[in-house]
Amino acid sequence: MDIDRRFAARSLDQSQVAAWAQLYDALEQADHYDEYLAEADLRAMLDDPDTNQSRGSLAIYDGETMAAFGLLSLRPAADPVHLMFLAGGVHPAYRGRGLGTHVMAWADQAARPLHEERFAGRPLSLASRCRASDDIAGALFADNGYVPTRWFMRMTCDLTGDPPSAPVPDGVEIRGFTAERSADARQVHDEAFRDHWGSVDSSPESWAHFIGYHALRPEYSFLAYAGGEPVGMVLSHEYEAYTAATGRKDLYIPSVATRRQARKRGVASALLARVLASARADGFVAATLDVDSDSPTGAVGLYERAGFVHSDTWITQVKELIAGS
Repeated sequence: MDIDRRFAARSLDQSQVAAWAQLYDALEQADHYDEYLAEADLRAMLDDPDTNQSRGSLAIYDGETMAAFGLLSLRPAADPVHLMFLAGGVHPAYRGRGLGTHVMAWADQAARPLHEERFAGRPLSLASRCRASDDIAGALFADNGYVPTRWFMRMTCDLTGDPPSAPVPDGVEIRGFTAERSADARQVHDEAFRDHWGSVDSSPESWAHFIGYHALRPEYSFLAYAGGEPVGMVLSHEYEAYTAATGRKDLYIPSVATRRQARKRGVASALLARVLASARADGFVAATLDVDSDSPTGAVGLYERAGFVHSDTWITQVKELIAGS
């Protein structure tokens, strides 16, 4: 669909990160999603090897102001469907003018050739997300053919008191994350999530980008070994933009994983206890993570036992673009 002539559209690139960060600030001030991204975070998003800046991104401007954006992230595999992710947003001052619908229509068209170059002949779906309480965003997704498909819980652990402790299981050793142990962490991560909705094995490039992310905090990231084999891992991030905006140190935990043969032995509980104790000792007042509410491994219960409580819910919205045969 066409947009008002006052707006100009172009692809995102590194020269636009400052304007993009200002848009994210405006989104947070209006929507209170409790998500803060600095320019360094946005630069990392554009540097992702599964992002095509020139053909998989869109920025809509009104003069010098970025009024809306869209960014597609491809996946390293189509297993069984290529589930491409769409991130996007419309500046609060420009809502109600069709820009959100324009971004979604652009994504439908931009995703197809990118998909065919990588996974020709395979099915394709677009996924995006919104807060469960955001009725306006939910209606926009519905109007554009998206279906609520998966519910993810945001869970938070208060670190102003002592988090629950958990013993290290017999025969298990916990070691700190290092670059030399990156391959072990990848092995655990990929194997652990193969039975989880929407997950695929990482590529060498996507994994290198993930563990090279500037927000990664190795001092709060650990691996568990049994008999010399890696069996569990936890990685942690610290977002400086969040600390600067809120005055609170919150540790975000993007990945907790246990290989199948080591599940139900307390490995993940011991890893989380080590992370939370270390973070609390260094002045963090909370830890946060996101979990599939229908996790096949019972992860919600694991996190509750570790001291996490449900604080918010996000809905993954999915639209089928190319059906399977």
